[in-house]
Amino acid sequence: MVEREPLQRLSAKDRAHTVFVIDDDESVRGALTDLLASVGLQVEGFGSSADFAPRADVVSCLVLDVRLPGKSGLDFQAELAEANIKIPIIFITGHGDIPMTVKAMKAGAVEFLTKPFRDQEMLDAIRLALERDQRRREAEKELCDLHSRFATLTPRELEVARWVTSGLMNKQTAARMGIAEVTVKLHRMQVMKKLRARSLVDLVQMIDRVAMSLPWPPSEPKNGQLRGRQSDYSAEEHA
Repeated sequence: MVEREPLQRLSAKDRAHTVFVIDDDESVRGALTDLLASVGLQVEGFGSSADFAPRADVVSCLVLDVRLPGKSGLDFQAELAEANIKIPIIFITGHGDIPMTVKAMKAGAVEFLTKPFRDQEMLDAIRLALERDQRRREAEKELCDLHSRFATLTPRELEVARWVTSGLMNKQTAARMGIAEVTVKLHRMQVMKKLRARSLVDLVQMIDRVAMSLPWPPSEPKNGQLRGRQSDYSAEEHA
């Protein structure tokens, strides 16, 4: 199944992560388990997709056979995507074809390997998959932290941020909101402090990131309030 060759070992960081293997052929699972264990990787094998339970607490990837009893590997890939389970997938198959490969890669697969594959091909694919999962988890944590910071802003601070990042000067923002320019400056300072923004450019980039996951900034403020899912990012205005 696997062509043996001298191995390029993975980094200590990669070896601390977990590789899941789903293949109904016990000999294939055993060979892959031995290969991955030989470079220090944590491995968990399953005979079917029904037995697989992804873990949200560990950087991981999935080595998945295309042809499985019942649900195919491609169908299982679609099921994971529908459930918003973002584990990187490396497909393996003894009967691959171009349409199958294209479908898997378009759906986000890291690699599509045809048996017999070389040991180093598998290890290279796993390294790439683990790096991808690590980057995703770090980006999601950063975004979660950013949402938490936005949640500390008051409705008035949100409104100031909305106008300031739209390109208006402090004086123009004050006129729009019907408040003193010095008040705008104070709110702006609070926004920068709470969000830990180093500059206006930094603030705009933060808002752009939040806007990709939440409808902020929404349409033009009305009656001093921001419309949209304000409760997702704002706290009660301080007295």
